[in-house]
Amino acid sequence: MAHGGGRRLDGRVLILRGGLVADPRTGTEQVADVAVSDGSVVAVGSVPDDPSAEVIDVTGLVVGPGFIDLHSHVHSIAGQRLQAMDGVTTTLDLEAGLLPIELAYARAAADGRVLHYGFSASWGDARAVAHLGMAPEADLEASLSMLGDPAWQRTSSAAERHAWLELLESELAAGALGIGVLMGYAPRSDPAEFLDVARLAASTGTATFTHVREIVEADPTTPVDGAEEITRAAAETGARMHHCHVNSTSRRHVDRVLGLLDGSRSAGSDVTVEAYPYGAGSTAIGAFFLAPERLGAWGLVPSSITMVSTGERIASLARLTELRATDPGAVCVVLFLDEDSPADNAMLQRALAFPDAIVASDAMRVEWPGGVVDTREWPLPPGGQTHPRTAGTYARSLRRMVRETGAWTWSEAFRRCAYLPAQVLAPFTPAMRTKGYLAPGADADLVVLSPDQITDRATYLDPTRPSTGVVHLLVDGTFVVRDGALDTTAYPGRPVRR
Repeated sequence: MAHGGGRRLDGRVLILRGGLVADPRTGTEQVADVAVSDGSVVAVGSVPDDPSAEVIDVTGLVVGPGFIDLHSHVHSIAGQRLQAMDGVTTTLDLEAGLLPIELAYARAAADGRVLHYGFSASWGDARAVAHLGMAPEADLEASLSMLGDPAWQRTSSAAERHAWLELLESELAAGALGIGVLMGYAPRSDPAEFLDVARLAASTGTATFTHVREIVEADPTTPVDGAEEITRAAAETGARMHHCHVNSTSRRHVDRVLGLLDGSRSAGSDVTVEAYPYGAGSTAIGAFFLAPERLGAWGLVPSSITMVSTGERIASLARLTELRATDPGAVCVVLFLDEDSPADNAMLQRALAFPDAIVASDAMRVEWPGGVVDTREWPLPPGGQTHPRTAGTYARSLRRMVRETGAWTWSEAFRRCAYLPAQVLAPFTPAMRTKGYLAPGADADLVVLSPDQITDRATYLDPTRPSTGVVHLLVDGTFVVRDGALDTTAYPGRPVRR
């Protein structure tokens, strides 16, 4: 059953009066009014009184386009509500993707979604079909469970490669938002395969969204340095290529990787990059790079890894081996930078401050004891576990980059969190061309926030605490958050498809 609800002002005008309006497309900030009607922004400036309009005084608050998350795996109402409280209006799974996307979109629509949603075509799932004979379920848990399978990770035969390329092409034709490539989970596979994926993206006018393979500092025997691979493929094929979470795949070598990406862009390649403001990542315990013999390459030890569902900090290599064998898809948190270390913290800052770096969360679903992974209950029931980036990525980035360091203006913050993400998809996704900016004709996906109070509250020990400071959030002209409170009847999210 589809879910509606919420409060959409069909045919009526809503006026947000007197806020600091930040338009990242023009780089402007001005005290102005914003008028919304029928899901669109209809005026920005001095909007005259209208007796039939609803007027909300937002003096002293910042008004901008809702944040667009290119990298979210929540696929749940609970997760989307946490992201709504963090200022997000569109949440897309582009790094991993799902297969088949028709099922993914149908399931989301039937369940109801708080935020706009969309998926890339899953390279990993397509390979699993060709290598393992798996029937794809459009389910992240099923995808995670096969990541540690050596039969999935190996180089494809010519017939297998043809099969999964054909499957990806059919998914793109069905509306997938590019191709999600988990190369870091099959890092010994033939680099020629990645070039084929890039050629497919180029020929279809779409893009790749890649978790790169191991970089040479971590594995001198890697078939190709992960950062060099993406830049070479972009130069050779002309494909649009997006480098996912550069902070977690580059770790203490992020300066070298960012320099490589900068050189690639200067040479004319269409390479974009994202980062999130945390020193720990989250993945399946069966991932290639968490094998006991691989930990030392990244300076990790078993206790660097904590299981999400139980809170268990892994005590030994033997326990790590056991968990990888018995439940390879189980989600864990992996500490890779020490946020209390000035040097590590500065590296994280440089990744966020890198010119045109996009903020993206890599949000993970919330898990409760007993295997529960979603709920319509709000506030969320106690005991839910996830990575704090699910709840706090955007508020944490704004607190850090605008308020505490002054590295970004408000318009620059909205450019990193809304406009640039929309532009990654806009060339081949018409629905994104009216998102990510604030002017007449833009979608009424808006966030109104308190510049003094916006902050994250989620921690590694208490990861589902919602951010504070988002005063209002509108998705397609419907209030999802109003006066700081979530509307639990609101499910205005719409599919974003190519």
